[in-house]
Amino acid sequence: MKGFLSLVFIFSVLILQAGTADSISVYSGSMKKNIPCIVIKPSNYNKNSKRLNVVYLLHGYSGNHRQWLEISPGLLTIADNYNLLIICPDGGFSSWYFDSPLDSSFRYETFVSSELIKYVDTHYRTIANKKSRAITGLSMGGHGGLFLASRHPDVFGAAGSTSGGVNLRPFPNQWDIKKRIGDTACCEENWKKYSVINTIDGLKDNDLHIIIDCGTSDFFLNVNRELHQKLLNKKIAHDYIERPGGHDNNYWRNSINYQLLFFQIYFYGQGFSTTPSRK
Repeated sequence: MKGFLSLVFIFSVLILQAGTADSISVYSGSMKKNIPCIVIKPSNYNKNSKRLNVVYLLHGYSGNHRQWLEISPGLLTIADNYNLLIICPDGGFSSWYFDSPLDSSFRYETFVSSELIKYVDTHYRTIANKKSRAITGLSMGGHGGLFLASRHPDVFGAAGSTSGGVNLRPFPNQWDIKKRIGDTACCEENWKKYSVINTIDGLKDNDLHIIIDCGTSDFFLNVNRELHQKLLNKKIAHDYIERPGGHDNNYWRNSINYQLLFFQIYFYGQGFSTTPSRK
């Protein structure tokens, strides 16, 4: 009985220490519409004037801005423990976080990498520089995290992907990708230009601190291994992890804990590897 009461007490303390989640709306001038977002703040946010590091957390295909918090309510506690802001924007049902060359109503690269960041830095107590800004996501959002950071290394200091679709070319007829960048028959070059496996070509070692993970039963495993090998060949330092699991909530609920720990270590400059990879 005493053990049970101790567990109840510990659980109660954790709840009391959890952060808060606010629903906000951010206007996108490039798309001329309001975009819903979740902002997760530590519980002491309103009690001091300290500026905070920020992680942008992107949802997957068919998801929305609420997906991450639904998968992992523990993000509230992590934000509190790390004294961190976590921003979860809505990236549309199937944007892939592109500025679509075909449809001007899909300009999510501009929104996340520019408009949203300006809004957050203006309305919240952030440390407004790349060294205090990270981005990651799951599946489509895993692609988005590395895509946006590799194209904007002046904006993000660290980036990640969990179960990311990091090479689009093997999937020409899935997840509305061709609606955003065109059919492979007409627009083959777009499939190269908008795939992370190629956007990293412009990176040099230490441009970004990178973490990539994927489950060993995931249909994106091979493209993640391909990206890992290319980063090794380019001698770009990164953490690469494979662990048991598939393309599902159970895997992401676990993996996000490691990704956020990686970013926390990066923010405070402790122990980042200068070797090409740790596996």
